[in-house]
Amino acid sequence: MASAESPLPVLIVLHQEHSSPGRVGRLLAERGHRLDIRRPCLGDALPRTLARHAGAVVFGGPQSANDCHDYVRAEIDWIGVPLREDKPYLGICLGAQMLARHLGARVAPHPEGLVEIGYYPIRATDAGAGLLRETRGDAAGAGSWPDHVYHWHREGFDLAAGAELLAEGPTFPNQAFRFGRGAYGIQFHPEVTHHMMCRWTVRGSERLDQPGARPRRAHFADRLQHDARIRLWLEAFVDHWLASDAALDVMGGN
Repeated sequence: MASAESPLPVLIVLHQEHSSPGRVGRLLAERGHRLDIRRPCLGDALPRTLARHAGAVVFGGPQSANDCHDYVRAEIDWIGVPLREDKPYLGICLGAQMLARHLGARVAPHPEGLVEIGYYPIRATDAGAGLLRETRGDAAGAGSWPDHVYHWHREGFDLAAGAELLAEGPTFPNQAFRFGRGAYGIQFHPEVTHHMMCRWTVRGSERLDQPGARPRRAHFADRLQHDARIRLWLEAFVDHWLASDAALDVMGGN
């Protein structure tokens, strides 16, 4: 368990050479956590135990959780480490799909070929709506989820047996889930900064022509409308996620 004076580092798993943990990384650093960044796609090894980490965040990337690359399969298998050790795990987009695959759920494209690239609506389930009150209470709407979030994906995940749905959407029904007390998967990208959005929409501009994708100008217009609520939600969520490590220690998880 991390002490208040010396928090343990957080494992950060990225899937491209120039990828960034964005706003999630900044929030973790502000809370005193060193970022232990690994890129398995470039040959970095993942730790055999998370005993010396506060948790692990696995980010998105251009890969599919269905890819046959050795490092993709190894990474999906590795998710068993935080699950067995009851360490906080957060999967974002690809990281959520990898968690779903590890738990035996299906990851697949939309049946009509639709994608979510840009801002799209989500709705918290009853379980999701009460989630952050476990950490922050009801003050200042701390438990409120944003009603639109930023996406960049063509595949979605089924809900694994034993997982709890936290948020849903009209195109890809499963948007966020929890497994156990400390493992979370979210389909969207709350970590994206303005700079990251500029880079993604330029380098991935060909994807904006896919069915259902939002035009580039809408990404920035919608960001002005929705990003403040996403930022507030993410700050509360990160605090909740980090607190789950202490809660699991009390329960005898570590």
